[in-house]
Amino acid sequence: MTIVREARLRPEFAHLYPELPPGRWMPASEVGATILVSQLKAVRPPMLGERLLPEEHFDFRGGGARGPQAELRTRFGEAGPASAHQH
Repeated sequence: MTIVREARLRPEFAHLYPELPPGRWMPASEVGATILVSQLKAVRPPMLGERLLPEEHFDFRGGGARGPQAELRTRFGEAGPASAHQH
């Protein structure tokens, strides 16, 4: 398993991301940066949803293993482990 988180654009969504090659594994940070730059350059940026890399559009693999002491990260808008227990 690679320590770098990777993403691969699913071919059926290639029309939404013309700047990315479908089916090719790339560092997720590079994929995200490419999408952001493309949106900044666009005259009318597309509305792709809340997440920059939606799970419906991309496959993911890799990333570092986390030990029991590691704080879990969440995506913006999702409750983290600590807030899930607070009322």
